[in-house]
Amino acid sequence: MKRRKGLTLLLISMLTLSLALSACGSSKTTEGEKKTEGGTTTPTTPTPAPEVKPEPEKVEEFSVILRHINVRDTAKKTLQQLEDVVKKTEADVPGLKFQLDGVEDTVNRNVKLKAEMQAGTQPPIFSLFGGDDTKSYAAAGRLLPLNDIMSELGLSDAFFNLREFTVDGKIYGLPDAGFIEGFFYNKKMFEDAGVQVPKTYDEFLKVCEALKAKGITPIALGAGAADGWSVNMILNSMFVGLGGPELQEGFAAGTTKWTDPPVLEALKRVKELKDKGYFDKNVLGLKYAQGQAAFYTGKAAMLFDGSWAINAIVGETSTVKDVAGFYRFPDVGGPGDGFINGGWSAGYGFSAASNENELKAIKAFIKNFYNLDMQKRALIEQSRIPAMKGVSDIQGASELVKSVGEAQGSAKGAFPAFDSLVSTKVKVTLETSMQELLGGKSTPEQVAEKVQKAQDADNAAAKK
Repeated sequence: MKRRKGLTLLLISMLTLSLALSACGSSKTTEGEKKTEGGTTTPTTPTPAPEVKPEPEKVEEFSVILRHINVRDTAKKTLQQLEDVVKKTEADVPGLKFQLDGVEDTVNRNVKLKAEMQAGTQPPIFSLFGGDDTKSYAAAGRLLPLNDIMSELGLSDAFFNLREFTVDGKIYGLPDAGFIEGFFYNKKMFEDAGVQVPKTYDEFLKVCEALKAKGITPIALGAGAADGWSVNMILNSMFVGLGGPELQEGFAAGTTKWTDPPVLEALKRVKELKDKGYFDKNVLGLKYAQGQAAFYTGKAAMLFDGSWAINAIVGETSTVKDVAGFYRFPDVGGPGDGFINGGWSAGYGFSAASNENELKAIKAFIKNFYNLDMQKRALIEQSRIPAMKGVSDIQGASELVKSVGEAQGSAKGAFPAFDSLVSTKVKVTLETSMQELLGGKSTPEQVAEKVQKAQDADNAAAKK
């Protein structure tokens, strides 16, 4: 309406001006007219104004560091998917160029990211572990709250569970996949040894003995160097089975201790597995990936690992892809029987110190990475358990990932990994102590006391 009113006024002004010019100059030619010899005038053709092309919008170029942990050969497909998301996001955000920073996961979590968080120099986008890591980094103000971005992108109710990335109602990270842990096994080796999938711990010991009698290494395991965490997966399921999920929930609160009977019994049982020769003889000489490879190249009958291992077990270099199965940790006769270690603990976090351009990149990255197409691709190509609801039509997924899904579905419930509930200091103390146990340099009692000492110091510091 305002525009029409302005146009009307303009027309009135033009008419007024025209009449005034006509009244005072009827015998004169106006500009734009040419007088002929007969006294008449003819209009001249005005010279068109040169076309002015708009200046192209100036694009400000900027780079954003993206820290990831897809550095192993078995993570090539995961890295390829990330690179595709990076390419799409760069196309969506003018001027953006990502710098991919691949770091081994233990080094990133325990050393590099930890130091960056202390100094406030964390990259804009980085691989982040949920639980205590997220809690402490959020308390230090290093993590970007994602609630508003998720609401804007329609992701507020898109994930199965964000518990480990949520602090005081604020979401500080997004899992890229889910996981469960259990035993992968070689069906052919089991058949040759005349054994079945064990349902109880006693049956499990008999299976190990039968395999060993056949000259087969029962359990592949690489827990050397910085990979002491790998043996703790078995320990975790063992002490939760004996003591129940509430046991590990109480470590940080001080209501349960690492010296409690279920934990001590679990430590004794792990030592027993080592002493009886059920683990790989070179367990401390192998890194995690080497232990994993011992299973998928047919050198051992079982591997206790997370579902993230499926990608390697069904990969191109695997010799057991057609004979691999999966079962959850056998019942040990405690209140945790039937539960399975699983959840959504690993994913991406974002820096609270990000500038305006980096925030554009973060929002576009989340939009392009966290959608059902990408979740489905991760499931079918990499056998990764979706973190988001709504993935359907999983035609093409491996039979092994379907077996993992069945084990997950038949469990009483899931419990988180212990290391999402305790500090990094306690976690690392347990890792090094377990290496000492496997090496015969510590007893189960000494391990329990050393870890509890670290837990006590941590709990006391938290109260200050």
